[in-house]
Amino acid sequence: MTRRRHALRAARRFAARLHADERGAELISFALTLPVLLLMGLGGLEIASFGIANLRVSQIAMTAADNAGRVRDQITEGDINEIMTGAKFVGRSIGFADHGRIIISSLESRTDVSGNNPNNYQWIRWQRCAGAKNASSSYGTPETSGGAVISDGTEAFRTDGVTASSAPSNQAKSTPGNGTVDTQTGMGPQTSGRQQVAAAPGTAVMFVEVVYDYQPVVANRWISETQISAVRAFNVRQRTDQQLKFGTVAYADIARCNKFTA
Repeated sequence: MTRRRHALRAARRFAARLHADERGAELISFALTLPVLLLMGLGGLEIASFGIANLRVSQIAMTAADNAGRVRDQITEGDINEIMTGAKFVGRSIGFADHGRIIISSLESRTDVSGNNPNNYQWIRWQRCAGAKNASSSYGTPETSGGAVISDGTEAFRTDGVTASSAPSNQAKSTPGNGTVDTQTGMGPQTSGRQQVAAAPGTAVMFVEVVYDYQPVVANRWISETQISAVRAFNVRQRTDQQLKFGTVAYADIARCNKFTA
């Protein structure tokens, strides 16, 4: 009986000491909160990365449209290549060249319509693209008189860069749109309170579309691979000749819209 009492008392003392011992409480608390902290940290990282990607896409569109509008006198394929290189440089931190596409269109006022027509009809004279993503313009493409899309860079010249194209871009067929239908008088998204872009007679608007497949940091856990897009447009300044010329660039090196390389 005495042994039992001693054993019981010893067990109670041990239980009391164990109950009062807080040396492992911090480790237990840390173990319980660590998963939550990791989830919050990774989620914050993903959101920040997504925000930066949106900012970069917007910057690419703005920079390309502005630079294309600044080219004076006449514009060449060499100018376009420099603009595309600059756009890829802006997006290098998000891998834009491998996962994105930039499309530059020259939007102009048509000259083949009657002067009595009250509408300032628009057309796409030429279009150039860069980036490995397989994407085409959402708002129109240059077309021949037969309605064939011109994606090989021959809107004005054949592949030698000198001889006139046998099927150049046609004003009546190269009609811009709003993403759903041809609109003739403007290019770009047309939503409530937002009008499409149009070029004034005798000049042009550099219309730039950028699309990018977002690359998630945490493997589709928070934000899955989704497409980010931006549209920007700038008026041409101090350039009266809007025809895109080859200059010293070989046909193989021009930024054709049927070429998909980083």
